[in-house]
Amino acid sequence: MKLAQTNQMKRDSEAGTADCENQSLSEYVPNAPATAPSRVCLPTSSETRARTAIMKFIEGTRVVTEGELEANGITRYQVTKFYREQVRTSGYRDQLRYIVEPSFDEFESSGSLDTSGEHDNTVMPGLQHKYPQTGLLLVTDRCVSYCRYCFRKRIVGKQSHEITTDFTEIARYITKHPEMTNVLLSGGDPFALSTATLSKILDHLLPIPHLESIRFGTKAIAYQPKRFDDPALPGLFQRIHEARKASVVVTHFDHIGEISVDAERNIRSLRAQDVQFLNQSVLLAKVNDDSEILAATFAKCHQIGVRPYYLFQGRPVKGASHFQVSLRRGTEIVRGINQRLSGIQKTFKYIMSHYTGKIEILDLGADSRVYMRYHQSKNLETIGKIFSRPHREGACWLDDLPEA
Repeated sequence: MKLAQTNQMKRDSEAGTADCENQSLSEYVPNAPATAPSRVCLPTSSETRARTAIMKFIEGTRVVTEGELEANGITRYQVTKFYREQVRTSGYRDQLRYIVEPSFDEFESSGSLDTSGEHDNTVMPGLQHKYPQTGLLLVTDRCVSYCRYCFRKRIVGKQSHEITTDFTEIARYITKHPEMTNVLLSGGDPFALSTATLSKILDHLLPIPHLESIRFGTKAIAYQPKRFDDPALPGLFQRIHEARKASVVVTHFDHIGEISVDAERNIRSLRAQDVQFLNQSVLLAKVNDDSEILAATFAKCHQIGVRPYYLFQGRPVKGASHFQVSLRRGTEIVRGINQRLSGIQKTFKYIMSHYTGKIEILDLGADSRVYMRYHQSKNLETIGKIFSRPHREGACWLDDLPEA
């Protein structure tokens, strides 16, 4: 059963990339011409690690080896034809291209490949249990397109051992933990899997009586909205409803330019079938570090029935920390967002997903201290409590702030 599930997920992932611009570096000839496209996969064997090619980046071309890309935490390049066209026609090309196109900055971005302690909170392959009420399932290591700022680049686009393989064991664990009231299907992107495979996953989850909701974290509705035209998808959500559980799709719109007509149509269709929608965005330098842009994004989400949920502070991820915005600038941006939104649109929290928990960033005070509050934590006593640290200019993360 486990082998069959794994093979089916692999087939799903391969099928999900059929409409993508995607090519392995090993397919390039050494000393390729400067017109070679910017498409690359991470190494598949030690034999190809030293091979070189000229690769296109936003800033220009550069000779690279697969070993160099791996050492710098640089993920493969893959983007759907739909999103490439959306970037071109949205009117925000200069911002959106940074979401999916490689940059020289990736070679200079230091950091960690596990900024939130996912390894330490993994209870079995593919299942994380960091907060009592929530189980996080890594159901695939593939996405339909790859974000350059991905915080799971240690997994995404690779054959990862961290992906769920035994849903029977996972269901057994959840059953023994009645405090777990919801699960989040993540990865990768669960909608890189077929609806039939997702339905098989639900076979294990829906009988568990204390699960109250099933969440799906996805950016596929921005990258490939036609995935949500699948006529089998309403039946998947109907199964969840018939099991008397809430079905929640957490979209990932970082910029108003990503909210296409097709995405809006699919969201409205699924909302009519009682699917709830939340949105999370990441605050990204050169992409959306602008109050007006984010206010417009959240207002549009509200208009189409997607509740703005989290605005994440960029994480210090190896190969992606250049996307981070300072805490000073972040609090200024959030203040500007709130000045532009009505009361019913201000449903987002500015969150730092830290090793110790989800920390809501409240403000930088006149006393030069950053005020924060634990929104979620493994230590239940800290949840809801406000704390502060002295501000340090240029700080982007809790660990950049002194503890005094």
